[in-house]
Amino acid sequence: MSETAKNPKQYRIALRNCGLINPENILDYIAVGGYEALGRVLTTMSQDQVIDEIKKSGLRGRGGGGFPTGLKWEITKNQENKDKYIICNADEGDPGAFMDRSILEGDPHSVLEAMVIGGYAIGAATGFIYIRAEYPLAISRLQIALRQARELGFLGENIFNTSFSFDIQLKYGAGAFVCGEETALINSCEGKRGEPNFKPPYPAEEGYWGCPTCVNNVETFANISPIILKGSSWFASIGTEKSKGTKVFALVGKVKNVGLVEVPMGTTLREIIFQIGGGIPNGHKFKAVQTGGPSGGVIPEKHLDIPLDYDNLLSIGSMMGSGGMIIMDETDNMVNIAKFYLEFTMDESCGRCTPCRIGTKRLYEKLNLITRRKGTMADLDAIKQLAYMVKGSSLCGLGQTAPSPVISTMKYFWDEYLALIKDIDHPRGEGHYQAKNKIGLKS
Repeated sequence: MSETAKNPKQYRIALRNCGLINPENILDYIAVGGYEALGRVLTTMSQDQVIDEIKKSGLRGRGGGGFPTGLKWEITKNQENKDKYIICNADEGDPGAFMDRSILEGDPHSVLEAMVIGGYAIGAATGFIYIRAEYPLAISRLQIALRQARELGFLGENIFNTSFSFDIQLKYGAGAFVCGEETALINSCEGKRGEPNFKPPYPAEEGYWGCPTCVNNVETFANISPIILKGSSWFASIGTEKSKGTKVFALVGKVKNVGLVEVPMGTTLREIIFQIGGGIPNGHKFKAVQTGGPSGGVIPEKHLDIPLDYDNLLSIGSMMGSGGMIIMDETDNMVNIAKFYLEFTMDESCGRCTPCRIGTKRLYEKLNLITRRKGTMADLDAIKQLAYMVKGSSLCGLGQTAPSPVISTMKYFWDEYLALIKDIDHPRGEGHYQAKNKIGLKS
């Protein structure tokens, strides 16, 4: 029985082969239709036709911001520089996230095939997989898959007896969270310090060694072959108007069924947590869910029925991110949660820009005061000002989103901040509303 039949809420596209084939045997992948999409692309489609199919599918990047994949390919392809590169971002640094690792460990050829298709579409002859060294099993299986693909002619010279040649190399990262940002990733690939660059120019214009470079993450690539084989209209029929297809989430924390889920865009948090995830264990009550990892925000119970897509999550102060989903119950203190994530991003800051390097540290110091019950209303005021300063003036996405857990917990769990302030007698008294008004938060 298929996974979808067992649990009709799930729909496996990116995870279609994981657990069903031997990832170390290319013949298993070929037996389920592997490399058919590549053969179709190289023998029957032009570069523009491939890009148009991906654009019409509505596929958006699964690694964070959700930029349209086909458009990114088109921009890279249209650059005049003859040397182009395509990079798979397999860094995956979010706490509690293991979507990309599972795909690479369970179905590595799906990523390799998609990279060759992408390389053909943009006019690249070389691809890189940037993967953190902490993923030894994924690295081992990628090495096996690369060797097998070369042996059978799916990588190398004149693939499918055409004039197209393409190969893939592995690049290893040291586990820096900031290297999930594409310009920092490219700098690391070049052997430089993993720091982001000012944009523009974007990598599609000037990336690896100054050449046009397309960066997509693992899950994005895992959707490419099914789109080619089944058609863009099939993929576009799944999901919501602006967010097509499915999304893989890593469901962890205070939930009965921990693990990966893949659901159509538009599925609600309530369905994921209580139907697929089985609800909250040990008789506790749901309190909040953190989506988007350290870059996202907390979502309270009142938003459990919002359809999950890129735009809806942004509208309530969170984000899709790579797909981490951490569930919390009523025993969790949201100020401590905000401090935990902020400490992570503070430690992972590359230090290049002052707002992130200093601003996150000052935010953490203020939060630490409050959790030790030594903070005042003036400290809450400073936290809000600092949070928006860091958000608005940092160089890259790490700094710009680092305050999100703080901002969202202050918005939805304001009473928990007030309960820790030493100069307020009662969080529901008159000072509660005066304090909210002082720092610009709605009741």
